[in-house]
Amino acid sequence: MEIKRNGSQPSGKGPADHFTGHVRIDPLHQAEAPARLTCASVTFEPGARTAWHSHPLGQTLVVTAGCGLVQSWGNLIEKIRPGDVVCPRQVRSIGQAPRRPPP
Repeated sequence: MEIKRNGSQPSGKGPADHFTGHVRIDPLHQAEAPARLTCASVTFEPGARTAWHSHPLGQTLVVTAGCGLVQSWGNLIEKIRPGDVVCPRQVRSIGQAPRRPPP
């Protein structure tokens, strides 16, 4: 069994070629081969977002705090809130909503 203590892994800044605005990435787990699982806690400051990208093998997002917006290719923007679980394949943008509460 491996236990990674809270704060034992360094946080990183979301790279500018993948994110707009201030984004912090806290690694949680990187599985050993042949597994492909990677887990991270990603924190978006208000107004920050991802660039258009896809996850051919899928991705699961668990919203733990704040309100955000997500959009998949060809669909409307959806609001996401704490407790929501999102499983996108192709997303245009994922990010923290502006400081004002969404309508």
